Amino acid sequence: QVQLVESGGGLVQAGSSLRLSCAASARMFSSHAMGWFRQAPGKDREFVAGITWSTRITSYADSVKGRFTISRDNAKNTVYLQMNNLKPEDTAVYYCATDVAGWRTTPSDSKAEYDYWGQGTHVTVSS
Repeated sequence: QVQLVESGGGLVQAGSSLRLSCAASARMFSSHAMGWFRQAPGKDREFVAGITWSTRITSYADSVKGRFTISRDNAKNTVYLQMNNLKPEDTAVYYCATDVAGWRTTPSDSKAEYDYWGQGTHVTVSS
């Protein structure tokens, strides 16, 4: 059974915007922090943004601050990533992930601390 499903990726030109969605099952979403990571060809998977469960404390990688916004709709079990002013270096497969740990007051930026992952959605930004 699929637990996390990303959508919203595509091929866009630099300067454009995309909104990614991650639909999760309740057991993979409720009471858990959520994160977005991305992986470009030949690169390691890197942290993009994270958000806590109820306080909605957010964190962002320096490379996306001011351009990307993470949010969540707990009633819909969905987390979003609004991406503005996209750059070619944003090209990657974007993954949403669940951090089962319930004690963090701010989102973790370490992929090792996330327990469940979606299959990813492709984002390609052309110049």
